[in-house]
Amino acid sequence: MSHQFHPTVLREYDIRGIVGDTLSAEDARAIGRSFATLLRAAGGSKVAVGYDGRVSSTMLEAALIEGLNASGCDVVRVGMGPTPMLYYAEASAKELDGGIQITGSHNPANYNGFKMVFQGRPFFGADIQEIGRVSAAGEWTEGTGTVETREILEHYIDRLLTGLAGIGNDRLAALRVGWDAGNGAAGPALEALVKRLPGEHHLLFTEVDGNFPNHHPDPTVEANLEDLRALVAAKNLDFGIAFDGDGDRIGAIDSQGRVIWGDQLLMIYAEDLLKLVPGATIIADVKASGALFDHVAAHGGKPVMWKTGHSLIKSKMKETGAPLAGEMSGHVFFAHDYYGFDDALYAGIRLIAASARLGRSVTELRSAMPPMINTPEMRFQVDESRKFAVIDEVKERLSGTDADVNATDGVRVSTPDGWWLLRASNTQDVLVARAESGSEAGLERLMAQIDDQLAASGLERGPQAGH
Repeated sequence: MSHQFHPTVLREYDIRGIVGDTLSAEDARAIGRSFATLLRAAGGSKVAVGYDGRVSSTMLEAALIEGLNASGCDVVRVGMGPTPMLYYAEASAKELDGGIQITGSHNPANYNGFKMVFQGRPFFGADIQEIGRVSAAGEWTEGTGTVETREILEHYIDRLLTGLAGIGNDRLAALRVGWDAGNGAAGPALEALVKRLPGEHHLLFTEVDGNFPNHHPDPTVEANLEDLRALVAAKNLDFGIAFDGDGDRIGAIDSQGRVIWGDQLLMIYAEDLLKLVPGATIIADVKASGALFDHVAAHGGKPVMWKTGHSLIKSKMKETGAPLAGEMSGHVFFAHDYYGFDDALYAGIRLIAASARLGRSVTELRSAMPPMINTPEMRFQVDESRKFAVIDEVKERLSGTDADVNATDGVRVSTPDGWWLLRASNTQDVLVARAESGSEAGLERLMAQIDDQLAASGLERGPQAGH
């Protein structure tokens, strides 16, 4: 017995494919067998399994559990819920050695996939390739595992609420917040959470529906925040919070309907955290605004720019002991009084806490940020075989100049006008570009530098590639 995966599904940070086309129950079974084999070799034997609200998730869950059991791992089913609830189950129960969430994240409804934790660490990159190798060789251990079902939603909600510890109810009672679950897996947890929160809360789309009938659940795309913006305006709310399909990424808007992007949220979290943990290291990915790194330093923190990718950021947090990290994509990681994984519901709680502790509304905090003019993330198709080579060519050309280059992840070049970034996506055959300046004219000059570099490598900024 052995198993071959479709070449597109074993990705850098997770396993993901189109159900019935590149991803099947047989794939889920093989993932279970290989994961269990690797876990048992490392001395583990018990795995939590959860799933999101997609139509295909229960089918994949059944096959995954069969595979885990057949290679001798015991399974604790935690049921349907957001990905961070599965992470919580794995992190909080001493007897659990790993966890797998079946989720298509923010992808279209016909996708699904798997996010994994292995003995408390993210499972990605070479680990995922090893799943493919073990499956292809059929090097599976044999065994008979057990299955139990465990209700953890209420415990998870209790744990989320500790993020408000020490803040008087009088400071929270006046809060008026809008929430948009986008018909994703966070809906039921959100309903349970707000029942126990002080203040007034208005909810959108908490009914789980894997077809996402209202809008696509990706809060980093401004069009997907329109319903939340309308709710905040209609009810005159203080701010609004939105989640992606599996509840590990957050989006937000203030009372004036302005988007608070991932790096801007991190500015608020950092200001709050650095009062509690002076001098702390705070990590953000290379796409984040220069204003964020300046803000962290101005409040006495140590800003660290790191590679994009939630698994890479989590690993860097462990290495540096950073209590807080975040990405432009809305992944926010709190290791301060929490577990260090990306949890958008907890990030929502910490936004409430930050505003209360700092004594300023979310809108005031957003208004205090320097006005930066930046491009959205521009993504354009480039042949898989060329994407990393182009970045190397750009580095090579700039190495002979006095350009201020940060090569942590791709090429980020700082100039008096601001900065520009060119990097290869780890998950798709696209190059990603971004630029930020204090002025429109500065932004144009930065974009011209990107275009010059692309032209020198025989490329041009073509039509935008989708996610």
